[in-house]
Amino acid sequence: MTARDRRHTNIYIDGNTVRKLEAAPDYRVQREEQRREAKRRNRHVARKNQEHEMQMTRGYVAFLSFAALITALVSVAYIQIQSTVTSRMKNIAALESKIADLKADNDAALKRLSTSVDLNTVKDVAMNQLGMVYAGKDQIIYYSVDEDDYMNQYGEIPEK
Repeated sequence: MTARDRRHTNIYIDGNTVRKLEAAPDYRVQREEQRREAKRRNRHVARKNQEHEMQMTRGYVAFLSFAALITALVSVAYIQIQSTVTSRMKNIAALESKIADLKADNDAALKRLSTSVDLNTVKDVAMNQLGMVYAGKDQIIYYSVDEDDYMNQYGEIPEK
């Protein structure tokens, strides 16, 4: 290959004419411009939406007022129920305390009664003043009861 051939190897010929070289369009620049334009549109739409949202219509004010009223009513009802529960708990505690005091009083009265009765005195009065005596062996009649804790009497008990 000669020097002249080496210089002309970069020339391409297509058909009978040589095409003109055109610069390829720069898509990056077009895309960047499209992005900027889209951002501008989005900002404009967002600003319009914000302005629209900041306006309170009568319906929206009525809805907010209704919601606030319902919230207030529910809060008042909750506080009243809480107050009722607290007062009932106090009442229950007072009644339980009263029951405990009454049980203690009953126990004390029972103890007083059991200590005030002298069984020896009762035995002495029964035998000497009322003429009572212990039952003899011939006066005692035994009955057997089958695993029941009571017995039905359908007739007179025979005497011996």
